Amino acid sequence: MNILYHLTILPPPVPQAEALSQEIAALQRHFGGRTVYLNPNQRSPVYVPRLLFGFHKLRQLRALEAGVHVHHVYNPDPFPFPILRMLRRPVVYSLTGGVARRPNVSFFAKLAAVTVMDEGGLARLRGWGLENVSLARPGIDVSRLTPAPLPLGPEIWLMVGSAPWTRGQFRTKGVDALLEAAQRDPRLRLIFLWRGVLAEEMARRVQAMGLQAQATVLDRIVDVNRVLAEVHASVVLADASDIVKAYPHSLIESLAAGKPVLVSRAIPMADYVARTGCGVVVERVTPEGVLTAIARLKEQYDDLQRAARRVGQRDFALDGMIASFEAVYRRVVEGQDGQSDWERAR
Repeated sequence: MNILYHLTILPPPVPQAEALSQEIAALQRHFGGRTVYLNPNQRSPVYVPRLLFGFHKLRQLRALEAGVHVHHVYNPDPFPFPILRMLRRPVVYSLTGGVARRPNVSFFAKLAAVTVMDEGGLARLRGWGLENVSLARPGIDVSRLTPAPLPLGPEIWLMVGSAPWTRGQFRTKGVDALLEAAQRDPRLRLIFLWRGVLAEEMARRVQAMGLQAQATVLDRIVDVNRVLAEVHASVVLADASDIVKAYPHSLIESLAAGKPVLVSRAIPMADYVARTGCGVVVERVTPEGVLTAIARLKEQYDDLQRAARRVGQRDFALDGMIASFEAVYRRVVEGQDGQSDWERAR
């Protein structure tokens, strides 16, 4: 099997710290293939809109297609990239964020497959008439994460994932709300996992708000298992469903280590958290919303921690993710050429 993976984000400075890069690396270890970045704005002297993504690499894509069985595209929202119409091999389109708006159904119906991470997105897409959509469960290597219970004390420690890519995301991803919450509650301690972008801006904000003793920014590759051993829970916030993954990696890692999570209502994972009782849903991405959720976390911590330990290793094993994509790839290849070609592709 040879999969050509396409990312619409800019190449991350630290791929090992970026969730989609981690997921694709896991799939590549199993299926093979390589990665292409369709976004040209890292080197373009002028801003290139999404409608033109990938055309600067059309010649390269044509050459690569000779040995490719499937194109696999990752994007947060259902954007109809015109370059996908130019590809000759079947296209699998993975929506990594929530499905908040009706897509261009005629465009997506012509793709070989569309995948989503959450049942709500699956139901909405099918309700809009898409029949080629499948659920692809998120997964990580849960064996590298071990439960390390940390008793509650006067202070509460939170690991913060999904760092901003832009200055505007300090607000939309709740970083500002978390910092303001820490200003109001001196017992709140925050450990931010950063990824090489806007680190100086983050340091400036922490210093300006006088939070050097409460906010730690880890702008390097870290052993997440060790960080999780030092916190009570993890948090990812967003005020829209398509600016973070539907199931953020840092929250999955937290659950796999037996630590409950705080997740904002806009993120599709919130439904799972509410259903399983493994964390608290943050209703508003504001300092008040954060502090209300933390108060509930403290009140119910023992129950939330038990639920996290129950579901984390069970529901997010890497084998489940690989199996779900293998089923999608199998249907796509068999639909093109028959079962024998799937066996040859493997």
